[in-house]
Amino acid sequence: MRRSRGLTAALVLSLAGAGTGLGLVLMPQASAITQPVAFTADALPTWQPNGIVFAMAEANGTVFAGGTFSAVRPPENAGSGTEQDAVNFVALDAATGAPTSCKLSFTIGDGIATVRSLVVSKDKKTLYAGGYFGAVNGTPVSSVAAIDIASCAPKASFHPSFPATVRALAVTDDTLYAAGDFGTVEGQTRERFAAVDAASGALKPFTANADEPGRAIEVTPDGKHVLIGGDFFSVNGSNTHALAVVDAASGAVKKTYDNIPSNSVVKDISTDETGFYTGNEGSGGGVFDGRIGLNLTDFSEKWRDRCLGATQFVLPYDGVLYSSSHAHDCSTELEFPDGKRHFLLAQPTDHAGAAPAPVNGFVRGPGKLGWHPTANDGIGEGIGPRVMAVAEKNDVKYMWVGGEFTLINGVEQQGLTRFASTGDVGAPTTPVASASSVKPGEAQVRWRTSYDADDSKLTYRIYRNGSGTPIATVAANSLEWERPQASWTDTTVKAGQSYSYRVTATDAAGNTSALSATASVTVPATVQSYPNQVRADGASLYWRYDDTVSPYVADSSVSGNTSGVQVNAPALRQTPGAVTGSSTAMGFNGTSQQVHSDRRQTVGATYTLETWFKTGTSRGGKLIGFGNNTTRNSGTYDKQIYMTNTGRLAFGVYNGSTRTITTGLFDTYNDNKWHHVVATQGPAGMALYVDGQNKGTLNATTHTDYAGYWHVGGDNLASWPNRPTSNFFAGQIDETAVYPSVLTQAQVKNHYDLAKAPTDTVTEVSATEDTYINQGAPSTAYGTSTSLAVRGTAAYETYLRFTLPAAPAGQVLKSASLQIKTTTQAGAGTPDKVSVVPVTGTWSGAGTTFNTKPTLGTTPLGSITGIADGSAIHNVDLDTAAVSAVLGTSYDMALTSAGTDPLWIWSSEATAAEGTPQLILTFGPK
Repeated sequence: MRRSRGLTAALVLSLAGAGTGLGLVLMPQASAITQPVAFTADALPTWQPNGIVFAMAEANGTVFAGGTFSAVRPPENAGSGTEQDAVNFVALDAATGAPTSCKLSFTIGDGIATVRSLVVSKDKKTLYAGGYFGAVNGTPVSSVAAIDIASCAPKASFHPSFPATVRALAVTDDTLYAAGDFGTVEGQTRERFAAVDAASGALKPFTANADEPGRAIEVTPDGKHVLIGGDFFSVNGSNTHALAVVDAASGAVKKTYDNIPSNSVVKDISTDETGFYTGNEGSGGGVFDGRIGLNLTDFSEKWRDRCLGATQFVLPYDGVLYSSSHAHDCSTELEFPDGKRHFLLAQPTDHAGAAPAPVNGFVRGPGKLGWHPTANDGIGEGIGPRVMAVAEKNDVKYMWVGGEFTLINGVEQQGLTRFASTGDVGAPTTPVASASSVKPGEAQVRWRTSYDADDSKLTYRIYRNGSGTPIATVAANSLEWERPQASWTDTTVKAGQSYSYRVTATDAAGNTSALSATASVTVPATVQSYPNQVRADGASLYWRYDDTVSPYVADSSVSGNTSGVQVNAPALRQTPGAVTGSSTAMGFNGTSQQVHSDRRQTVGATYTLETWFKTGTSRGGKLIGFGNNTTRNSGTYDKQIYMTNTGRLAFGVYNGSTRTITTGLFDTYNDNKWHHVVATQGPAGMALYVDGQNKGTLNATTHTDYAGYWHVGGDNLASWPNRPTSNFFAGQIDETAVYPSVLTQAQVKNHYDLAKAPTDTVTEVSATEDTYINQGAPSTAYGTSTSLAVRGTAAYETYLRFTLPAAPAGQVLKSASLQIKTTTQAGAGTPDKVSVVPVTGTWSGAGTTFNTKPTLGTTPLGSITGIADGSAIHNVDLDTAAVSAVLGTSYDMALTSAGTDPLWIWSSEATAAEGTPQLILTFGPK
């Protein structure tokens, strides 16, 4: 196999041919990635084989790839180049991805030849190959060959006899070590591991006989020990499974291991200056498929990453351990649950600071970093990527990856790909934003953090009311499988006015996402009682279901930022919601739809669950619960409220057995009415409340301790008492909250009562007609214009007509404002004062001109001064008493100015989003 795979200062680079060859990409130097990751996730054009790559090595700006294939072809859509013969081997330019002039054919007379390992001598002059083959370019060999790199020719004098497949090689100044399936070398017993002279191929005394195949071999940096891995259970008679440390000269066993499961093997070993690392694969229950980090001082284990998914290769580079696998379940590492396969991963080689405490006898591996190129299972065994190598040319470093994949980042690419240290061109995904306000003077802007394949730390810019200048900038971290909510509070907002927000994400290279969809909010004139109380009582998760865009569910708690992800498109903005006012609910179909939290967490001994629901189902389903998976059925699940087929409610935990509280036989709630359910657990045990009333208690103070996700609308219910027909709930759910404390019965009853208390409501009224007049064209009517104008000299005046609603019963108008948006033309803003006045005369969009303009009132309704250039939304506060007096009528108003600089705004005929004139009316209790 390989010596330490970190590049050294002694690496000699060839500049010849720079800028030539198919696939060259000239990339600007840029800090494109979140350190310590050293490579972008943007795949570069690379020639590709028609089979599987099992082995890689590099020297002097050339990458050598071996495996089982017969030809290489240009990258997909390359536009030039033709397929070339390449019999189980190809040499490629590290910078262009194109084949070099070095051609070697690895063949065998009987069977299928394959190259399984490549390693380069320390002086970069010799390439060693291992596998199953009988000749290189016709020169007889026996599964191991030495190639002179300068001449690209096999060394005929080097021909040790390995009668079976060689799977791994490692080399020092004078010794070549081999691992594989063989039982003899040069006719002498050497079972699965052997060493030969690096120059002549003569067999050395080194003996490390193993009972099962060897798959990995590496030499410690000091040259004193050899690290061996494979399927074995004994080495030189000593019991040790899958991994052992032996003396480099004799092969005598120096360290054995007994804590790798019997159904797992070591596929790869690699070293850096301080440690060595194993990649492991297994099959069956209790398998270990991940990575181990070990100390070089005493060969003890530092950490164990128990992700499931057949790790094939580990490569430490500049403090980061890159690995190839098809990891599909990293639950033990508190990362992604069983589901999507992740083929290429990166994590620090060591924990920063003190390592975490062991869990189940093992220290967790360092957390994954933000490097997520995608691949697929591919051909052959469906493993995906199998091998990796780092090469450097022209001051650019390249991460090469080989295997049996046929897709990289969703694009056709077989067997080989590469990623550079510069030239990041991939922008983050577009944020999904939400905005809300529960009291005057404050609006919360929230968004689901974006995903960037090679940047975990992104910069978010928040834009208000269409302005081209951000009002705030926030940095936040995210990974592909963990995209927690980020948030910012706008404390400059005014009661009764409407605001809109959009958010972008930018990576370290300056790549910026598109603007998010607009998130709008009207700031209430008074505190909204119910949501304010939920926040004040300490909710750490609060889903109000007022979201307008899938798949995001905003967390409206004060600082929880535990957003939700919609699964299979639940119905949004269902009305009326459970709480009086403008809040909406979410609808679930009872067969596949749910929401799960976007952050893995654990639940303490004390907590409260709260939600509202409305249904007529006779199939039951889960309302809210905790489980260890996201979109798949959880295998561990409790802390849940569910409905039985008859409409009864049950609250249950698991602490060795299922412990439940269930409402009475006649306490059923599938009556198509809104109901409030709260469940608590703490030192006093469990309690269940419905519609403010205590429905039962239970002396159970513990529950299962595990990391997982909150689920609303569905998840596993297998084996629970009175299990309903469906795991999924059919109906509407609203105002879901989770607290890290136990709510008292008085608090529960207060929440129930507040939900029906009068609250402010907001009505947005669009103009039914508008126009403007122009003194410079006194006979022209502008009723169909998409823009409107205001100026004193020479005069422009704008007229707006609104059909005003009457105040809702028992409510009065609390505030009123006119919302307008400046157009995109240059100079659309104005430094002048613009006034809003009543129109007392008659006018029409089709017939009104400067010559026939209507009479205006003398008392202004409101005014605004200094509207900046640039298309943006602006609000003009209006006289509440004056507007109250004309509620329920058709009302006309005009925009006028005494200044000389024009204001240009969108009209009701414009197609600009959120751009047409509107009245924002806030009604509330008297």
